[in-house]
Amino acid sequence: QVHVVESGGGLVQPGGSLRLSCAASGNIFSINVMGWYRQAPGSQRELVATMASGGGTNFADSVKGRFTISRDNAKNTVYLQMNSLKPEDTAVYYCNALLNFKVDGPTFSYWGQGTQVTVSP
Repeated sequence: QVHVVESGGGLVQPGGSLRLSCAASGNIFSINVMGWYRQAPGSQRELVATMASGGGTNFADSVKGRFTISRDNAKNTVYLQMNSLKPEDTAVYYCNALLNFKVDGPTFSYWGQGTQVTVSP
């Protein structure tokens, strides 16, 4: 069984910073991609940033230059450093892991339970 657990959300003023963490645990062989998505009330879940095991990254245009993503592959952990936060960044942030249980096995997608980020004066 795989567990994906996020932490680090909270309330921050506009212009402030937060750092989210996400750790995946279980009988995992490898994690191909780890990343962050967010969902605001009344909106669909959208990509924020992802990072492949080799280091390649993908960012939403709305966060480029403000957010950075990093991984610790040995710990199956991904981080999202969010700077210059704006009220429109307010959402529930979800961690996602695309992983394999064996060599050349199929890839499975696992989600965390989400962590709330609120940007407000």
